Amino acid sequence: MEKQNLKGWLYLLPAFLFLGIFMVYPLIDVLIYSFEEGYNSASGTSFGIGLYNYSYVLHDPFFISALKNTFILVAITVPASTLLALLISVGLASIKKLRDLFQTVFFLPYVTNTLAVGMVFMILFAKTEYTDGLVNIILSVFGIDPIDFIDGPYAAKMFVLCVYTVWVVLPFKILVLTSALASVNPEYYSAAKLDGAGSFKIFTKITLPMISPMIFYLIITGFIGAFKAYSDAVALFGTNLNSRKMNTIVGYIYDMLYSDGGGYPSYASAAAIILFVIVLTITCINLMVRKRHVFTGR
Repeated sequence: MEKQNLKGWLYLLPAFLFLGIFMVYPLIDVLIYSFEEGYNSASGTSFGIGLYNYSYVLHDPFFISALKNTFILVAITVPASTLLALLISVGLASIKKLRDLFQTVFFLPYVTNTLAVGMVFMILFAKTEYTDGLVNIILSVFGIDPIDFIDGPYAAKMFVLCVYTVWVVLPFKILVLTSALASVNPEYYSAAKLDGAGSFKIFTKITLPMISPMIFYLIITGFIGAFKAYSDAVALFGTNLNSRKMNTIVGYIYDMLYSDGGGYPSYASAAAIILFVIVLTITCINLMVRKRHVFTGR
């Protein structure tokens, strides 16, 4: 038995080394940087140790704006994309003919380059001196004046970013939920129909509880992915996100490190730790909710 345990630990050793080198060590390093005040990356020196970096970040208008944008993006896109993916997956599960074709069509955006999809969205929503964009042309049919979704009001820009984000994450969620629906034992449905249960009751009492682990998984990964959003905003609004008030927390961290006004690893580290704490807190809350609302099969 001890030899088998030793063999198991040896198999896990490469994974532990990988996690230690590429995850644990960088996290500890970032934590140390976040407390070093006035850190100079060239000389590797700092003025001292303290909480000034956190105070600076939390009072920085650009970070506050990025924090607000990120929370709005998370609050809208995670539930919207999960619900929409569930509805589409249920629809696909009920279609026997051309099901594979529709699954392929819905999955195509997932394997398409993010920036390429962003360019398509810019063509659809951008208002220029030559054209109002396809979306505005459609809106004009209903008597709505053209809206500048890319350079116009904040609400319009956030709307486009949310729609784009939902579009990008939707295919993966559809794939996962379609597989989950296919794994539900059909005997449960047969027994429910024999008892005279209607479609809605079958869906709420059988289907949803059985696929709830996958729904929970998508919600958790959706929260984490939305909090890490950056490339989506860049694809739509370019790299100068602060001027358009459309930056995200990850974008703020990147700007502090690499942008023209960057070169502040201590501020970037403090912002990264704040993001880590936010994501960890929300994940822990979701894990507590999971104990009450997720079917475990026990």
